[in-house]
This record gives sequence, structure tokens and C-alpha cells, in this order.
Amino acid sequence: MSAPANTPWSNVYQLSSFLGQLEAEGGISVRALVDELDVDLPVDGIAYHDRGIRVPGYDATFVHEPTGSRGRPAFSVQIDAVGPRNTWAIFDNTLSWDVYLLRAEGVAALAWVSDEEYRIEEADQFSSKREALAAGRFSFGVFLYAGDAWREQVQQIQRTNAPAYLLREDGQPIVPGSQSEFYELVDSTVTEFRTSGAAPDYLGLLELEVTIDG
Repeated sequence: MSAPANTPWSNVYQLSSFLGQLEAEGGISVRALVDELDVDLPVDGIAYHDRGIRVPGYDATFVHEPTGSRGRPAFSVQIDAVGPRNTWAIFDNTLSWDVYLLRAEGVAALAWVSDEEYRIEEADQFSSKREALAAGRFSFGVFLYAGDAWREQVQQIQRTNAPAYLLREDGQPIVPGSQSEFYELVDSTVTEFRTSGAAPDYLGLLELEVTIDG
């Protein structure tokens, strides 16, 4: 449940009305959300973060899924990925979730964490979910990039035929050369991602698509 290198976040702001707004509007893009928040935060692109998996994209859109997945109400995150990549994730909305905007010098992210994830993985070490997030402890997020940092993301993913790259705990990237090599590194399969997210139930991830065409 960690961001790479456990980035310490100096500003942790809870978006308490986000999921209610999502249900009312049906869909919210990350870049539009940042504009609505009226914060000084330039965004040229994003990278979806899933337990160390990173997929750079031009935007990400949260979608309310009233019919859900496997009979459960859900919300999804759909990535407008760089290149012919297909990336989306579906989350169990029967769990209780909180969404946060995290900021530190030179970096920002949106993160969403369920009560179950906090209780099972972090409650013994941190007195609150906010404290855990400030220490960089979260499994799912969308990192926000601008300028040279965004160009670096694009160049890195364009050099490979893999659907994503990985970020180690020390912050160093691992860039597989193909989709098959990517799935070897994460010790999973396309089918397992699609049917369970290759995740324990308490994380609330129901389905995950990380593939590349061609």
C-alpha cells in the first residue's frame, strides 16, 4: 500500500464531496477536477498508479458505474493512455472510500483509499487514514505531471511495447520490453487482472485492464 519511495506529502486535502459529485454527474475527469479546485497546479498529463504499476496518460476519468461489476455498485477509473494502451480499473463501491489531493514540492497526486485497506494494512502503524497518506501509504492513485516531468513520462513509455512500467520502492523505474515480460514481472496474467485485479478483496479492486494493442 505505498507510493514509490513512500513519498512524504506535506499537504493532504480530503475531497469529501467527490464520490457524491461523481454519482450526480456520472463522470469526472482528473484535469477538469483540478481546474474546479482552483489550485495552482499545472497538469500536462497523468500516470495511473496501481501498487507500483504506472501507466502514463493524457487524462484519467472517474465514472460512476450504477450497474456495477459482478452485482456490486462500483466506480471505475479510465485512462486516456499514451499510445495503443488500454487501461481501466473498477472498484467496489460497497466499501467506504475517501479521495484525497496530495501535494509536496514538485509532485502532486489524487489517491483513493478504502476504510478496509486502512484498517488491515495501516491502522497498527498510523492513527488515521490522513496520517498514512501523508507518509505515502496508498495503493491507488493518479499522479499529476507538467513540463519536463511529463515529457519524461511520455518518452519512457514510448520506448517500450509494454502496457506499463513499474516503479520500485526506491523510486527507480523498471521498464519491461513487452506485455508478456510485464506480466512475468508482476507474476500475474491478463485474465487474472480482468477477473480479480490480482488483489485481495479488502483493496476493493474488482477488475483491472492493463494491455497494449498490436
